[in-house]
Amino acid sequence: MHRGRISRSERKRIAVLPLSGSGRANGSGPARALTPNEGRGETTRKRAPRSPWPPPSLKALAKPSAARRCKWTSDSHEGDPGNRVAFVHFVSVARFAAPLACIFCFDGVAAKPSKDYALPVDNATLKKLYAEHIKDLESRYAAILEQEGFDAVVIHSGSLVKRTEADDQYWPLRVTPHFQHWLPLAQPDCALIIHPGNKPRLVWLQSKSFWEQPAMPEANFFLEAFTVQVVSKPSEIKALLPDVRLAFLGDAEEQAIRWDLPRGAINPHHLRGPLDRLRVLKTPYEAACLAEANRRAALGHDAVAAAFREGVHSELDLHLLYLRATAQDDPETPYKNIVAMGPHAATLHHVSYEKRADARAAESLLVDAGATYLGYCSDITRTWVKGGDAETSVFLGIVDGLEKLQQRLCAAVKVGAPYEELHEESHRQVGAVLREVGISKVSAEEAVADGITRAFYPHGLGHSLGLQCHDVGCALVKPKQQNPYLRNTSTITTGQVFTIEPGIYFIEPLLAELRASPKAASVDWARVDAVAGLGGARIEDDIVVTGGPEVIRNLTREHLPVGGGRS
Repeated sequence: MHRGRISRSERKRIAVLPLSGSGRANGSGPARALTPNEGRGETTRKRAPRSPWPPPSLKALAKPSAARRCKWTSDSHEGDPGNRVAFVHFVSVARFAAPLACIFCFDGVAAKPSKDYALPVDNATLKKLYAEHIKDLESRYAAILEQEGFDAVVIHSGSLVKRTEADDQYWPLRVTPHFQHWLPLAQPDCALIIHPGNKPRLVWLQSKSFWEQPAMPEANFFLEAFTVQVVSKPSEIKALLPDVRLAFLGDAEEQAIRWDLPRGAINPHHLRGPLDRLRVLKTPYEAACLAEANRRAALGHDAVAAAFREGVHSELDLHLLYLRATAQDDPETPYKNIVAMGPHAATLHHVSYEKRADARAAESLLVDAGATYLGYCSDITRTWVKGGDAETSVFLGIVDGLEKLQQRLCAAVKVGAPYEELHEESHRQVGAVLREVGISKVSAEEAVADGITRAFYPHGLGHSLGLQCHDVGCALVKPKQQNPYLRNTSTITTGQVFTIEPGIYFIEPLLAELRASPKAASVDWARVDAVAGLGGARIEDDIVVTGGPEVIRNLTREHLPVGGGRS
């Protein structure tokens, strides 16, 4: 189904309600039903009012396509008729190359991305992979619950949290990852009851609030895997919980207390640990979702790279362009986009966007941004440079060197090898790049031994990736003392997904320490000062360890074959 934007008035018609059937496990309790015609019929989208953003040069990147319309239908699902749920389907008048192709809009006009990408998997295959994913989870959860002394677990989706007690605004929901491990539903105060021997049960809270309503799920194939029960208040969930040795997982521990669960059953460490480790090895369904998240992020990276190449824009302009190109709002991204130009690229997580566009003789752009699909994240970084002076030439040598070494590191991934060894190899190769561009005066090995590379490359090579950008289960062992920021210390295993993201930066506090140290003579400081204004470079891909002859599948390079360079 297409990702689309719906007007506020239209959204009021999309409430997910049971068409018939009961709201309780045994056929008792309140139930709400759609009228025969509710959720049917058609509506035509109205064009949004013109907006002064983006600048004309960015508008030129988008080409108008045919208008789109919405069609409201009701999907019928197997099993209990109470599982039949009304959803919105977006039907395109024009033919799109991919059924899930994202669009971006300038001034309310729908526009196809500059490049069409094939979906990594069709919907029928994804549905089949999901069924296998659920079967695998049921088996593994049953074994873990028995091992840890529980009969069942209730996983809470999460509650909205106030931004401050002085106001009535709430932060956007970040769903409990263990909840989304089972299903792609991002709505607050829902509960998932996993009781081995019984069909998994989804208790779906349908809010009556007329102030705000959560977004609809992008896909609905997950419903067939669950007995779906609808409640109108979180307090109604308590009566639906099984009277067994029940554990609770979730951030909203106050809900578990209201449900009278014993303290020792609320987020027990001995249960969370094995379930975290369960998320390390991805199923084929999860790999397909991660591939789609990469495809969507590639739309944004392409759009931003083209805008940087063709004109002068502020960081804020490029951030907003990325959101439009990937059809995401800020809360939907896996993390706040890092859009850093010039010296801002020396801040590893720069999110304080410059709002003014300034033209410079030499300019760099580091974009670290991803997308989500059904809860799964992508995390991609690209670095570009433009201009023609000596400063640009040296920096371009850094970016080109990083591109080559990053690809060598991807090729060096081996099942059974410690990821930390790959991280340490990345320092040796960074030392070689620093030597090649004339910043380091010593060999790569000496630069590593003397700590020079760590002044220019202070972070870890990568991290686990999945339902969280920095996913769980791969940092159970502490890294070596010289690698304090390494987030992946696991042994590389088939099924893992992680990033590989070396970088070289000019971070003034770290360089100041090196300048004041006995090793200062090993660095050409005149060359450092000449290029420091361009901030730094990083190149990052998302990798699936397949274990086959090729060992890995690079999800990112399938859509973004170049990691950076001259724009």
